[in-house]
Amino acid sequence: MEILYEDNHIIAVNKQVSDIVQGDKTGDEPLSEKVKAYIQKKYNKPGAVFLGVTHRLDRPVSGTLLFARTSKALTRLNKMFLEKEIEKTYWAIVKEKPKKESDTLTHYIIRNQQKNKSFAYDKEVKNSKKASLTYKLIASSDNYYLLEVDLQTGRHHQIRCQLSKIGCPIKGDLKYGFSRSNPDGGISLHARKVSFIHPVKKEQVQIIANTPKDPLWDYFYNTIS
Repeated sequence: MEILYEDNHIIAVNKQVSDIVQGDKTGDEPLSEKVKAYIQKKYNKPGAVFLGVTHRLDRPVSGTLLFARTSKALTRLNKMFLEKEIEKTYWAIVKEKPKKESDTLTHYIIRNQQKNKSFAYDKEVKNSKKASLTYKLIASSDNYYLLEVDLQTGRHHQIRCQLSKIGCPIKGDLKYGFSRSNPDGGISLHARKVSFIHPVKKEQVQIIANTPKDPLWDYFYNTIS
C-alpha cells in the first residue's frame, strides 16, 4: 500500500485498480480496513482505529484517495467536499481524439441502480442531475490520447459517462463503450491529484498519485514530465 500523505488528522493512499474503498457483496477486504491495520501497527494502537471515508473511487479506478483520521477532520472534509472546496484532477486515456482539445462538458445524468450505470442527456430530463467537468488534451501516442479532467460536480460514474457521451470512452471501460477490457481488469482513469486547505492546520495541501505501472501510462507520464 502506497501512502501519499499522512499526519494526525488525514491520510491519503494511492488506490490500485483491484481495491474496493469500503466493504461490498464481494467480501473482499476493503482499502479502509487495510489503512486501519496500517495505522494500528505503525502507532501501536491497542483499541479500535477511527478512519473516516471522505470520498470514493470506483473499483476499476486508481489514484488519490483521502481518509480522515479524526472525527473533526471527517466533519470538515465532508463539508469541504460538499461545498466544492477540494479540487480533484483526473487523467483519462481514451482511444478517440475529442473534437475539441479542451472544453467544458455539461450534461444531465440519471443513475440506473439495477445496472449500476449512469446515462447522460444533453438536456434536463426527469430525475436527472446536472453534471459538469472540464477537460484538456495533454498528450497523445500513436493510438491513444491523454485527457486531464477537472470535476465541477461529483455524480455517479460522471467522467466515464460524460466522456463516453462525446464519443471518447475510457480505455478498458466496457460498461461505457470501450471495445475491450484492460489486462488488469481496471480502466485507464486515474485520480491524479487533490488540492485543498488542510481542515485543521489551514495550510495548502496538494497530493499527487503516481500512475499505475503500465507501459502506456509510463509513456504518457514520461511524455509530459
